[in-house]
Amino acid sequence: MTPGSKVYDIAIIGAGIVGLAAAMELSKTTKTSIIVIEAENRAAAHQTGNNSGVIHSGLYYKPGSLKAINCTKGRELLYEFCQTHEIPHERCGKIVVAVNDDEIGKLEKLEERGKANGLSGIKRLKPGELKDYEPHVTGVGGLFIPDTGIVDFVKVTETYAEIFKTNDGELKLGARVLKISKNKSEDEICLHTTAGDILCKHLVNCGGLFSDRIARMSGVDPGLKIVPFRGEYYEIKEEKHELVKNLIYPVPDPQFPFLGVHFTRMIYGGVEAGPNAVFAMKREGYKKYDFSSRDMTELIFYKGFWKMAFKHWRMGLGEMYRSLSKSAFTRALQRLIPEIKKQDLKPGGAGVRAQALEPDGFLVDDFRIKEAKNMVHVLNAPSPAATASINIGRTIADIAKKNFNLT
Repeated sequence: MTPGSKVYDIAIIGAGIVGLAAAMELSKTTKTSIIVIEAENRAAAHQTGNNSGVIHSGLYYKPGSLKAINCTKGRELLYEFCQTHEIPHERCGKIVVAVNDDEIGKLEKLEERGKANGLSGIKRLKPGELKDYEPHVTGVGGLFIPDTGIVDFVKVTETYAEIFKTNDGELKLGARVLKISKNKSEDEICLHTTAGDILCKHLVNCGGLFSDRIARMSGVDPGLKIVPFRGEYYEIKEEKHELVKNLIYPVPDPQFPFLGVHFTRMIYGGVEAGPNAVFAMKREGYKKYDFSSRDMTELIFYKGFWKMAFKHWRMGLGEMYRSLSKSAFTRALQRLIPEIKKQDLKPGGAGVRAQALEPDGFLVDDFRIKEAKNMVHVLNAPSPAATASINIGRTIADIAKKNFNLT
């Protein structure tokens, strides 16, 4: 580290939507010097920029959980933010479809959970009423959720960054963290990055796919490991867009923190189908055959990975099969819209979800934030983190202000 270098009050690692939301809130409510550092050459390069663009209602999450609290509050904050800053968005609503009688019980529990989370506008749908919302859907029942919407999350993140910079915050791109060290008194932290050393008094880790490694670099045991799951999409060909009016979801399997393949109308036009949730062999493994020997070696020697694999191998094989077989992917979609054909689909993009996994093989199903001396580590912030980002940002800012003695 260079003598006389600027020492920032706070360094935030990660310029995804959560990192920049925290930066925005801290810059608005404290008089501190803050820098956000990002490995890539643009903000929102990974999970934020590769999701389905859905503003979630808060339907799925356990009442009282961090996901439920932050999503229901953050949803309305996000709608208000988009309105104020003229960001393209739409509160279009969605339906959740039970395709057979076995799913009716799960649908009822989902309705109860949604109402417990304050979703008063939920409407139970009979088979015939499904057609009023989505004429091409087939099912034995469903739910209409009016508070679900669509948005451009990259534009949201860029707007967070603009507000942060207006408040004298600094955003440094192309600065991947290689090592973290502390001086003897531990009142300064040095982030050794590909763009040089950065000194700070306090650290906020919003590193997403690498949040666990960043925690370990800083001397903190995260108590978990990030496992990457790739979500692959198909796009519906333009001549078949009329099959989908808004958003159509299946009843999810409560064993897993994934929602199943579904149909999503996008904010700038077009319709996506997906995503699946297939294990990725690289943390930034956006392609089917991407492979990292380091990432795989870490998992092979992690007992939690093998416990998860033993418990959920059937699900894993099914997701891999759908990833490799367009016909299998199509059949999953036909459960919701029987008219959809294999030839109606063309390859779309993919995203990689940073899913935290505990040593006992448990897939962490809630947000996970760990506090340490001079540090805050956001270790699990998958969907609905984008929807909840403003409220999560405020939560992180409140923790930082309390622990870092900020005014």
